[in-house]
Amino acid sequence: MDLTATTAELAAAATEVSRLLPTRVLDPVLAGLVLRAGPAGVELAGSDREHAVRLTRPATVHTDGEVVVPARPFADTLRSLGDPQVRLVVEGSRLAVRTGSARFALPLLDLASHPGVPHLPPVAGAIPSDLLAAVLGAVSSATSKDDALPIFTGVRMLGIGHRIELITTDRYRMAYATVPWSPEGSLNVLAPAALMADVARLPQQTVVHIHADEDRIALSWSGGSVSTTLLASPFPDERARKLLEAVIDSTVVVEADALAGAVRRATPYSGPHGSVTLQVEDSELRVRGSDPQTGESEESVKATIEGNRVTKTFQARYLADALRAFSGRRVELRIQDGLRSTVLTSQPGDDGIDLKYLVVPLRTVA
Repeated sequence: MDLTATTAELAAAATEVSRLLPTRVLDPVLAGLVLRAGPAGVELAGSDREHAVRLTRPATVHTDGEVVVPARPFADTLRSLGDPQVRLVVEGSRLAVRTGSARFALPLLDLASHPGVPHLPPVAGAIPSDLLAAVLGAVSSATSKDDALPIFTGVRMLGIGHRIELITTDRYRMAYATVPWSPEGSLNVLAPAALMADVARLPQQTVVHIHADEDRIALSWSGGSVSTTLLASPFPDERARKLLEAVIDSTVVVEADALAGAVRRATPYSGPHGSVTLQVEDSELRVRGSDPQTGESEESVKATIEGNRVTKTFQARYLADALRAFSGRRVELRIQDGLRSTVLTSQPGDDGIDLKYLVVPLRTVA
């Protein structure tokens, strides 16, 4: 293998691939980066058997070939170079990284021992990358970070005609959204939120294809792809949807950013339980915090009120996450009686995203 490429592009791609690979392994080849040079340029790929990534970058290929090298030393070497161009050439049992004034040599790992990078599942549909990133950003805050309950660390994705339904929950809050897409097949998966977080790294103003089968989900775009195994646990779809059928006790319409600011300012006074209280008045919403150590806060936010005047207490960070998803919009709080969830919703934006967010109130002690 012998090729010349732009150093910055190659370094960025190598860093992305090495980011998902394990650092401590019994077999060094599992921490290896696969380089494949051919007519389309150079492909950088890696897999830890669960996750996989392929990135293609332009290159002048002098000799086709395929090798495996230690991922992180390769990425670190490229990032340290100041030359705009770099040449990669196999020299015996090593890969030489050459510039005009320097040479670095990395050992070649056993290509035959590498588990390989799995092929992409069939295409399910396509969606603009910025739209997919927006809807996933809106729902991902409701996922759990506790791997002991993997079912709640995923994003439930279901293709229904020309829209995708997404549901996430950590048992204390839930996000539900639908977004337009262009279907080409079926989509019915519980995808790890970690892969979905990578959407934010994708090039903007590009089209992402979603691939899925019974075992894997993948995202592909011009120049690369990422894939991962699906979560096996069944997601409680019907129960989640029933929570959206709110019996409203009070409705509050307020600017999401204004209420989010009041919650943020009340958080330092949220006490040992990290809670803030929303008190519905005639034409305003009062946001209160109380802490025996730091003191107390109270702030009024203008709102349109319908129904009963009620008081609810929430985890401040849960409420803040929910409001952040509606940034720039007027949000409607549909407050239910007792300890039933408060539903936050708004009119769909220009992007076509229809979002609902549920937050469970805290039990208060008289």
